[in-house]
Amino acid sequence: MPLRPPAVPKTPTPTPATLPPRPFPVPPASRKSGRRPTFVLRLQEFWNRVTEGLALNQLWSQFKRDAQSSYRLYSRDFQTGAPEETRRHNFWHTAQEFSWAILGKLTPARRVLLLVGVALLVFPAGGFSYHGKAGEVEVVEFDFRFFGGALLFLVLMLEIADRVVMKRDLEIARDIQKWLLPATPPEVPRLAIAFATRAANTVAGDYYDVFPRSGSPDARQHFVLAIADVAGKSIPAALLMATFQASLRTLSSTACALPELVAGMNQYACSNSQSGLRFTTAFISEFNPESCTLTYINAGHNPPILRRSSGAVEHLTLGGLPLGIRAEGSYDPGEVMLQTGDWLITFTDGLVEALNERGQEYGEQRLLQLLQGSANTTPEDLLRRVMSDVDAFVGETPQHDDITCMFVKVTA
Repeated sequence: MPLRPPAVPKTPTPTPATLPPRPFPVPPASRKSGRRPTFVLRLQEFWNRVTEGLALNQLWSQFKRDAQSSYRLYSRDFQTGAPEETRRHNFWHTAQEFSWAILGKLTPARRVLLLVGVALLVFPAGGFSYHGKAGEVEVVEFDFRFFGGALLFLVLMLEIADRVVMKRDLEIARDIQKWLLPATPPEVPRLAIAFATRAANTVAGDYYDVFPRSGSPDARQHFVLAIADVAGKSIPAALLMATFQASLRTLSSTACALPELVAGMNQYACSNSQSGLRFTTAFISEFNPESCTLTYINAGHNPPILRRSSGAVEHLTLGGLPLGIRAEGSYDPGEVMLQTGDWLITFTDGLVEALNERGQEYGEQRLLQLLQGSANTTPEDLLRRVMSDVDAFVGETPQHDDITCMFVKVTA
C-alpha cells in the first residue's frame, strides 16, 4: 500500500473581518486637524491688519465718506477759482478747473513730479533696431510707464508722510482739547447733568463747561453752565475755543454780574475775531442752587429749550449778538425760575442741522418729540437716545459739523 504524506492542516483564507488592524495612513493635511495652513493664517492676519477688522460693507461706507469729503474740499476751491457767473459749462473747462484745484494742494515740486509721472504713463512705448558688429540685428525697446508709476508712487509716499505728521499733531491737539473740557459732570445741587460732544474732524470748535463760580456778586456758591460754537471747524476753531475757555474761566473768578462778564468776553473775542469773521455763538448761564434760578445770556446761539414739568416748552432767547462781532455790543440777561422736573436742553447747530442722504435736516422737532417721550428718564439716558436717533437719521452721510449737547434736569 503506497504511503501518503501526512495531511497538512489548511490555513483559513483571511477575510476582512479576521485581518488584524493596521494603522491608517493619515494624510499630511489632516494631521493638522483644526489648524489652517500657515499661509492662509498669515494672509488673514495681513488682511485684518490692513482693514483693522472692518467688514467689506464698512470699508465701502468709509470709502464713500472719504470720497464725499474730498469732493467737497475740491469743490470749494473749484467754485472759488471759477465763480458761477464766469464759469463755462463744458466738460473740458470743468475738468481743467478741477485739475487745478487738485494741483493747488501740492507743493510746486510735487506738482512737477505728478505731471511728469502722468505724462510718462500715457507716453507710448517704442524702440529701435540696429546691426551689431557681427551683423546681428540688435533690438532696443523702452517703456516709460514703469518710471511714470514710480514717480506717482513717490508723490504718494511724500503726501502720506505729510499726512502722518499732521495726524500726529492733530491727535496731540485733540488730547489737549480734551483736557480743557470736563470729562464728567460736576456735582451741582438740584441738577442732574449729562453732556457729550462729537467732532466733525479730529479737533472741534464746540465748547461746553460746568463749574462753580467763585466770583459771584452775592458771595454765594453759584455755578456756570456754558455752551458755545466757534465759527468754522478744525484747528482754527479749536484755537479760538481754547481762548474762549480761558477768558470765561478768568472773568468768572472776578466779582461781576453776568452781563459784565459776557461784555468782557465779547471785547476779548473782538480782538481775535479777524473783524468779525471768527465769531462765537454762546449760551452762558449762572445757576443759583438756593433760589433755583437761572440767569442767562444768549449770544446769538441756538435758543435752548426749557421744557417745564407740565409739558410746556419755552425758548431762552434774551441776550445779544454773537461774541466777536461788535466790541460795544450790549447783552440783556434773562432769568427763569426752575422747578423739579424741568428740563434744560442746550445744543449746538450741528445737532439740528445734521443731514441725511436726502439732504434733510434732523431739526428741532425730532428733538422735541424725543424729549416729550422721555421726560421721566435721566439726562444720561436721554442723551444716549438722542445720539442714537441722530445716527439712525443721518445713516452713512458724513458729519459736516461738530455736535455738542448738554442736558440738564432739575431734581428735588
